[in-house]
Amino acid sequence: MSPYRSSDPATLRAVAEQVAAEAAEHLRGLPAPRDDGGAGGASTVTTKSSPTDVVTASDASVERFVRDRLAQLRPGEPVYGEEGAGDATAARWVVDPIDGTVNYLYGLPWYAVSIAAVVDGEGVAGAVSEPASGRLWSAGRGLGASLDGRPLRVAATTELGQSLVGTGFAYRAERRARQARMVAAMLPEVRDVRRAGAASLDLCAVAAGWLDGYLEHGCNWWDWAAGALIAAEAGALVHVAGTPGVPGLDDGDALGADVTLAAAPGIAAALAALARRSGAGTV
Repeated sequence: MSPYRSSDPATLRAVAEQVAAEAAEHLRGLPAPRDDGGAGGASTVTTKSSPTDVVTASDASVERFVRDRLAQLRPGEPVYGEEGAGDATAARWVVDPIDGTVNYLYGLPWYAVSIAAVVDGEGVAGAVSEPASGRLWSAGRGLGASLDGRPLRVAATTELGQSLVGTGFAYRAERRARQARMVAAMLPEVRDVRRAGAASLDLCAVAAGWLDGYLEHGCNWWDWAAGALIAAEAGALVHVAGTPGVPGLDDGDALGADVTLAAAPGIAAALAALARRSGAGTV
């Protein structure tokens, strides 16, 4: 029997770390994606929900690699992935093979492999690997979060006006315009706003104290499954779509039905209130 058959968070975390690190190495060995820009050349890039929602041959290759490795280490356990889908209700593993595909396509370093383990629908372990830097973030439920083995803790920020906030934008133009109006309204009341292009890494940045908060609408489960746990285990207050509201953060759908919010406790309620005043519920 495989030594990985246990379902405790520490064991699942070790599996997630191992496979995420191996997947990052696999991705580093793949040829760079080619986008012919519609000119009819040999492209390894296609689109999904909109012309700006890209997927590369590397996305599919990494997900196949992750599925194969999980099948070897955790035989019989269902995988739910961005590219290969699966049954979300039965999933033990939630996989985003390349979070930040547009960054990857353009040669920017802010992209990641995200792998989370769930038990009864609740995230209990996860890892996020950064192929370009070699960093490995991870967490286990009740075990804390780490970056390359070093414990993480969120920022001690208490002043919203001195807070650096991460965000992101949807692929559809009409929703992106609404998000831009919300961010424009928020911007004068925070230190500044960053848009790095990978939700998993934004959540990890909150865990490390590199961002004081993060707010984005439209993320999918695979985008935040590992990163949200890492942020929470580092001490962040986290609210994600489809989960019970967090006191002080969630007020029905006032933040939007598909919002992801993570923030240092000292500014979390103020950030949520600012987002509501700025029209988050209408995004």
